[in-house]
Order: sequence, then structure tokens, then C-alpha cells
Amino acid sequence: MLMELCQDRIQFADKVDSWEEAVMLSATPLLQEGYIKEEYISSIIENVKKNGSYIVIAPGFAMPHSRPEDGALKTGMAFLGLEQPVEFPGGNKIKTLMALAATDADAHMDAMAELADILTDDDKLEQLFQCKDAATVKRILS
Repeated sequence: MLMELCQDRIQFADKVDSWEEAVMLSATPLLQEGYIKEEYISSIIENVKKNGSYIVIAPGFAMPHSRPEDGALKTGMAFLGLEQPVEFPGGNKIKTLMALAATDADAHMDAMAELADILTDDDKLEQLFQCKDAATVKRILS
């Protein structure tokens, strides 16, 4: 299910200058493919500024997302791996982001269960942090 939602929206960057840039970069494939509107990304950034780093769901891992009514058009995900971690509010250093667009609260629950299995497996999570190519990401997420 994770790979069905992510498909080929897998990208890598050496570094970003800010957590805001990381959020924008992680969600860009979703924007380009019509999964979200521009305001969806702005909503994520504003929500983190207002509510803190709620999108950090595991050490080193963030899932940028917002409410469906903030501009989600289709359910999908996009992966971003960073060579150098970026610091989020609260001091969280993030290496991997998986942007999520969901059209309703239930649309992505199976994928979330699969992701939880990966995030609670230290070996798989470390493999995800070390990924340098899309094929390896696909293997871990499958």
C-alpha cells in the first residue's frame, strides 16, 4: 500500500537551508502531479509554526501533512531523503520526509499501519535513512 501511494515520487537532496524548504521540497511532487494545491504546503508550514513539529513522527522522520480541506485533491505520498539532516522546531533533526496528501481521515490508514511497522523497526528505519536511490526506498517500503 505504501508504494501504491508513493509510486515514483522519490527524491533525494544533499541539504536544504531550512525545515520550510524541506517541507516544500518533499511535497513538490504531489503538487506537480495534482494531488495537492499550493495552499496545502503553506498550511503545513503555518501549522508547524503555530503548533510545533507535529509532523515529526519518529526520530529523524517527518510526515508533512495537513487537513484534507486545506488543499488535498487526491490521496498520495512523496518521499524525500536528505544527506544532511535539517533541524525542525524543537531541535528535531530530520533526514527523511514523507509528504502525505489524504482526501479524508480513512483513505490512508492501511499505508499508515505499514509505515508504523517500518518506523518501529530500528534496522529498517536506519536503512531508510541511508537510502541513496529509489530502488532501495521501494524495496524497504514494499
